[in-house]
Amino acid sequence: MRARTLRARLTLVYGGLFLAGSLALLGVTYVLFHQQLDQFFAGGTPRPGRDVLIKTRDGDTLTGKAAIRWMEEQQAGLRDAATTSLLTQGAIALALVAGLATGAGWLVAGRALAPLHRVTETARRIAAAPDADRVLHERIALPGPPDDVKNLADAFDTMVTRLDRSFDGQRRFVANASHELRTPLTLTRALIEMALHRKGASADLRRLAEDLLQVNARHERVIAGLLTLARSEREVADRSPVDLADLVAHVVAQTADEAARAGVAVHEDAGPAPSRGDALLLERLVHNLVENGVRHNAAGGWVRVRSRTAGGGRVEVEVSNTGPEVPGHEVPGLFEPFRRYGADRVVTAPSAGLGLSIARSITRAHGGDLRARPREGGGLVVTASLPHADDPG
Repeated sequence: MRARTLRARLTLVYGGLFLAGSLALLGVTYVLFHQQLDQFFAGGTPRPGRDVLIKTRDGDTLTGKAAIRWMEEQQAGLRDAATTSLLTQGAIALALVAGLATGAGWLVAGRALAPLHRVTETARRIAAAPDADRVLHERIALPGPPDDVKNLADAFDTMVTRLDRSFDGQRRFVANASHELRTPLTLTRALIEMALHRKGASADLRRLAEDLLQVNARHERVIAGLLTLARSEREVADRSPVDLADLVAHVVAQTADEAARAGVAVHEDAGPAPSRGDALLLERLVHNLVENGVRHNAAGGWVRVRSRTAGGGRVEVEVSNTGPEVPGHEVPGLFEPFRRYGADRVVTAPSAGLGLSIARSITRAHGGDLRARPREGGGLVVTASLPHADDPG
């Protein structure tokens, strides 16, 4: 059963209070009315022992006790008629006015709760956004004199402002730190290569240098991934026409050697998928999805890459692959940075665990969404959905 809203509850309270007050007023009116009738009839009733002569409408003439009894019957009938009229008409009037009061209560409650609805809608928009930290620039900015609801709205705006600054500072820190770390890593790689190619280097030194180069290369990939992640988390403002089919063909050609070394066959099905955005970022999106499908696979497996125009003004890139079975509850965690299913965060890992995180950030920066589901028989089906080039949104 649907829960009652605060507006409905307030309307019921208003209507209930009005109905209770009206019933009390009707009861008081009933008592006062009977008192007035008693006083009126007491003054017009003849005293016992007096001669009374009454001639009725039927032409009958009554005297004495018969006349008094006839008068008492007439008074009782008049009292009953007046009481019935008071209660009937009062109940009808009470029902009409109670209905009007309830309607007025509904309108008053709606006006009183309108600022609260504004707070709720803003909070809901922020919470429902694919990346909530991107819409933290929204403010309620509720006008009017200070009251309980305005204080709540102002407190919410203050909280969102602090969160916005915190997320923005975090992104700047990641970008700056990653940029600063690239220089020492480049210098370290140069020194290791010099030692590796030096004449007279022993076999042990060469093996150590090669291992250090692999470690250094992995660190460089992590730093490059963090820089790309920080860049892709900002919404893309300047968008150019890009056909995802061209990117799919280009990426498949780029990853052919790596796929061959891994013993994985890559199948391409590049259908027209015109979109708009940053071509380099979108190429990185497709590259990460294909690379993820190749690396998290098994010898003799396959990766299928498709681009197509979907309904609803969307285009899609779908990458499916064979590989280990992935439980459904593990899929959301694969989009978190440094998360790899079935592998620990070890130095010798072939990837940094940022591929899907970067792909998701790039997709969202272009107004799209990235979703994944386990493939029957093992592996994943990852689909990136982006706005069509002709979509004004």
